[in-house]
Amino acid sequence: MKKIITILTIAVLFGCQEKPKGITDSKDYDQYLVTNKTPGKDAIHKDLEFWKARFNNDSTHLMEMSRLSGIHAALFGSTGDISELKTSEMLIKKAHNVSARNKDSYLRSLAHNYISQHRFKEAQVLLDSAYTYEDNRKETEMMLFDVAMELGEYDRADTLLGNIKDPKDFNYLIRLAKWSDHNGNLDAAIKYMEQAKQIAEDRDNKGLKLWVYSNIGDFYGHAGRIKDSYDSYLKTLAIEPDNHYVKKQLAWMVYSSEKNTEEANRILDSVMVNHKAPDYYLLIGEMAEFDGNTSEAKKQYDMFLKATDNPSYGGMYNTYLISLYAETEPEKALALAEKEITNRATPETYQLLAYSQLKAGEKEAALKTIEEHVAGKTSEPKALFHSALVYKANGMEDKVAPLKEELMGAFYELGPVKAKEIEKL
Repeated sequence: MKKIITILTIAVLFGCQEKPKGITDSKDYDQYLVTNKTPGKDAIHKDLEFWKARFNNDSTHLMEMSRLSGIHAALFGSTGDISELKTSEMLIKKAHNVSARNKDSYLRSLAHNYISQHRFKEAQVLLDSAYTYEDNRKETEMMLFDVAMELGEYDRADTLLGNIKDPKDFNYLIRLAKWSDHNGNLDAAIKYMEQAKQIAEDRDNKGLKLWVYSNIGDFYGHAGRIKDSYDSYLKTLAIEPDNHYVKKQLAWMVYSSEKNTEEANRILDSVMVNHKAPDYYLLIGEMAEFDGNTSEAKKQYDMFLKATDNPSYGGMYNTYLISLYAETEPEKALALAEKEITNRATPETYQLLAYSQLKAGEKEAALKTIEEHVAGKTSEPKALFHSALVYKANGMEDKVAPLKEELMGAFYELGPVKAKEIEKL
């Protein structure tokens, strides 16, 4: 993100050890932290039992297979259990194989599943195949845009965005927002997201409102509009009280903006009762690191490594693993970063390669990677931070200074631990 407005004051983020007064209030969200009430998950399980009874493992029951695949995907979303996503994949494949019609629909469903698994190249192959069918081509083009962005195929993404252009369409606007954000125009991205939000509210569409409230909350956070971000997250929880993603974002807000690790951990504890995802350990570890508890931080990072040691995850956590290994086993990070580049060659994956090269003692190679694949191609704070570290290691202080100045406005997004490192640049 190019334009990231500084939130709070630098004095609060650095130097001052007192917890800054923030905008969050536990009274606003305590009702959503109750762990024995999961209306969303309960409804999904009820649907699961109904459709399982109708399916009874009969491979000719296409409708039942389709419904069950969606239910298992929803269970993955509500529980974090990767086996649910794999079950959904299996059911979609079965349905596609026996169906005589709507092949494009099954291809898109399977591509969506693969996107969730970060299998972007495979998803693109499926979508290219779906595009050969005459029906629902716009829907296919929208998904092809999403995949092109993940793969770093920005010229193709631009063309696809032009194909689906409709300033009054929700799905077009949210993709235009993503495109604007990629190009460093966060103000425009927020403008388009707000237009999409208006459409969702005018239609009073629960699903669209749920999506746009949570996502625009992220955009507001990137822009330093923490109160707007907070309010948007609360709107999400009012619709879906057990939304684990937004609760994690609230935990980040309480930690990064207000330095209240105790409260942030309390929020995460409530989330982890019903939702199991490895990345929670990373955030808990980072907060322990911020608090100076290195043994607890190591324990949490080790728990993340253990949790992700599951072949079913594939490459879903590669970027997290690269960042973690870079600090402890740089050669391992380097090998994984090179593998990730083959999966999706974006500026964001290249900056991880550069960081791994730097940590492995290959500062000249890291500089070459930054200059050829990162500089001027992304404004993501992590990429700018790693670029600054590479420039500093190569004695290019003239390149470090402007990046440091820009990063001073990204403290909220990068977090207090990285903020301290930025001050030392």
